[in-house]
Amino acid sequence: MKRRSFLQRSAGTALGLPLLTAASPLLAAPAPSFDSIQNLSGEAYWKGIRKMFPLPANEVYFNTGTLGVMPKTVLEKVVNSLITNASDAAQTDYQGNGPLLLSGYEAFVELRKKIGALIGADYKSIALVQNATAGMNYVSNGLDLQPGDEIINTDQEHGGGRAGWEIAARRYGLVYKQAKVPIPANDPQEIIDNIFSLVTPKTRVIAIPHMISVHGVILPVKEICQEARKRGIFTILDGAQCVGHIKLDMQDIGCDAYFSSLHKWMLAPAGNGILYIRPESIEKIWTVMASYQWENTDDHGFRLTQRGTGNIALIIGLEAALDFHQSIGHDKVISRIKELGDYLRNGLQQIPGTSIVSPVHPDMCAGITTYQVKGISATDLQNELWKRKKLQPRSAGEAGLRHSTHIYNLKSEIDLALEIIAEVAARA
Repeated sequence: MKRRSFLQRSAGTALGLPLLTAASPLLAAPAPSFDSIQNLSGEAYWKGIRKMFPLPANEVYFNTGTLGVMPKTVLEKVVNSLITNASDAAQTDYQGNGPLLLSGYEAFVELRKKIGALIGADYKSIALVQNATAGMNYVSNGLDLQPGDEIINTDQEHGGGRAGWEIAARRYGLVYKQAKVPIPANDPQEIIDNIFSLVTPKTRVIAIPHMISVHGVILPVKEICQEARKRGIFTILDGAQCVGHIKLDMQDIGCDAYFSSLHKWMLAPAGNGILYIRPESIEKIWTVMASYQWENTDDHGFRLTQRGTGNIALIIGLEAALDFHQSIGHDKVISRIKELGDYLRNGLQQIPGTSIVSPVHPDMCAGITTYQVKGISATDLQNELWKRKKLQPRSAGEAGLRHSTHIYNLKSEIDLALEIIAEVAARA
């Protein structure tokens, strides 16, 4: 049985739908087709997209920065794959296709080509990993570094973008530094200057976020990578918040490595991530999760993809999420995300007592907005939003509240949030 036909069969919906609809009435109603909404425009179009997700009509999810919601079609294919593979395991194995029941050993070339088209990279430079944290650790453990070599992070790293370097510093005697990113950050040059003020002749790695998770700051990574390359410094970017969220082109950015989680803005099942390594730099990375292909020098992405037995349903879900994204159109998705983020930020700026701690600089912000309301804690404000209209952002520290706006959000839902925030701020 050919791999493509097997994956397509196991991703079908005939077996999965009865269980899904029994589990949730929201899945019983068929999602509208893309053909049925293609002639719609504005909010009417996005209301049609909203119906493609298993979200209750009276609940609003503003926390994509933590975990995106899978579209119905993606969820159906994941569940159906699990069911089909279990029910057909004996036949599949008898036919000599047992390896197709799992992931972790195959190259998944066509899938990696789809990802490459999305981020501007050759598929052989892309490895499939579990998440952004795994991607970061492959590099922090795979680079040859010597005692005294210096690593530069920022002071606003996610734990998944920081811990691997802290461990490497302690284990190998490296010097670990953190560059300051201001709050709020609205001057790209200030960030560049803060990073390079820490650079010395011993600096070997600059490992920074492309977008900071808590405040949604888009760093001027192209300029940073260009300057680092002039100085012979290896650059690795934490893009956990970026794939499916903002426009990416690895060739244009010029980083040596880039890792991301695809369960956020790409709306894939959790357990999917990528690691890109620049072709000129990929031989510098040792295989630290070794299996059969650990010495593959023709397809380094395959070498780093191999990690032992995994769940094939997650790979099927990833491909379905990529196809869903492209059915809408990449530019259309990222434009809508930015439009909603700007709409929220513009509304917040009109509310006295409210301060935005995310950037408002047009080149430094997209779908993540973190703000504070004077006199009220983030937890209390979050509870107020939920109790009144079942709106769910995420608290960010004691005072900050983070909203992540995605294509299943509507301007009318943002209006509800702004109305409640204004009332709370007026009496705080």
